[in-house]
Amino acid sequence: MERRAVSAGDNIDSQCTRCKALLNHTIVAMVGTLVVRVKCNTCGSEHNHRPAKEAKEAREPKAAVTRSTAAKPARATAGRTKTPVLSDEAIWEEAIAPHDPDKAVPYSMNATFRSNTLVSHPTFGIGLVAATQAGKIEVVFKSGRKLLRTA
Repeated sequence: MERRAVSAGDNIDSQCTRCKALLNHTIVAMVGTLVVRVKCNTCGSEHNHRPAKEAKEAREPKAAVTRSTAAKPARATAGRTKTPVLSDEAIWEEAIAPHDPDKAVPYSMNATFRSNTLVSHPTFGIGLVAATQAGKIEVVFKSGRKLLRTA
């Protein structure tokens, strides 16, 4: 079946910028055989022609291992391997496991703390001091890492 050439005044499907949908539009302006400007038959807005997007074709999954990838040296693929990411809660549970929560030191901004010390914070709960800096400590809590002020 042959398609006839479209011209100004004909109807065409276009993505309406006001209605946010693919609707019937009237062609207002053309450059050669290319539709440039359209008017929405639903809301009356005039805008540039946005043709309907074509459906993407489904890709086939990649082959597991080919000879070319198997023969590559380890350093070429070392950066591509993904390590599983642990949640903040899992890191906290692992860090706090060997310690007794009853021996946690209450947090105070005027106190000094050492690394690997349990701290009891009124808002964040029990945490483990991961690192110390001048006037600051980094503490691993169940909700995540926090940077707290110290003396």
